[in-house]
Amino acid sequence: DVFLPRNFRCDCGNSKFKNLQCKLLPEKSKVNSGNKYNDNFYGLYCTCKRPYPDPEDEIPDEMIQCIVCEDWFHGRHLGAVPPESGDFHEMVCQACMNHCHFLWAYASQLAVPALTKVNSLEDEGIVLKVEESEEQKKEIKKEGGVEHQETKEEKQMEQFNEPSTSSGSACPEVRQTFFSVLYVVTKSEGPVCKLKELQSKQFLKKDTATFWPSNWRSKLCTCADCLKMYSELEVQFLTDECDTVLAYENKGTSDQETERRDPLMDTLNSMNRVQQVELICEYNDLKTELTDYLRRFADEGTVVKREDIQHFFEEFQSRKRRRTNRMQYYCS
Repeated sequence: DVFLPRNFRCDCGNSKFKNLQCKLLPEKSKVNSGNKYNDNFYGLYCTCKRPYPDPEDEIPDEMIQCIVCEDWFHGRHLGAVPPESGDFHEMVCQACMNHCHFLWAYASQLAVPALTKVNSLEDEGIVLKVEESEEQKKEIKKEGGVEHQETKEEKQMEQFNEPSTSSGSACPEVRQTFFSVLYVVTKSEGPVCKLKELQSKQFLKKDTATFWPSNWRSKLCTCADCLKMYSELEVQFLTDECDTVLAYENKGTSDQETERRDPLMDTLNSMNRVQQVELICEYNDLKTELTDYLRRFADEGTVVKREDIQHFFEEFQSRKRRRTNRMQYYCS
């Protein structure tokens, strides 16, 4: 099967199929520039460019889809060991993380940590989950220094805000200057960019895929500069909550439930009690009479024709009208 990526449009009616007109969009450009024909159209997936299922691959491994390029990858070809399937909802592959470089700033705060292999057990394919890697510990120490510095600044602000009780409060010029600067900065400050705040801190950037929880897209910055960047990188869909894997799964579940619904039961539920009883009686009468009528053909070994079915329903409607007329009551 061929998996169609997002925003894919059919090629009928353009230069690829000149004699075939598109019934959905009669006026269509010569080429669908938005269509991207990658290896998936030829049944090849992942960085290894292998089919799925692969008859030559004897290693049990699940395929995970990247939400950006929409290609499917083996878990062992992502540069990092994926967390347990229930711990994350979406994945961004290595190539797309390099393309969407801004995501690394968010990854330090939002991404689900990958599992870490233990060297002595690596050959056996056993994976253990660790709390922090050495690089993450260094990062935390660096960030801790920044937080410590911010705490000192907050204490200084509290000291400025506290009324002085000593004669040493003869520094009104300093306090006035401080509050004047604070007022100007606060007044001139526009909408805060979440991305710039994260980029001002130190964060790790690796050559691996990243794994994300269900609500991470809602935490992406939507300021004018970031929206422009998303557009330039052609990843505007990252801010669309209806584009998430969870949204598609919920939609698929809802569609399946709709297909499983019984039209007859839906009709019955929309009626009152009297109408329900009448409909069930009519259905049972139809079922009984039709079964008896068709049994004659089965006993005689003859073929049921269209005219026979039409004749049955005409007779059935006639008998129904006669029964209805006999049941009419009139007030004297």
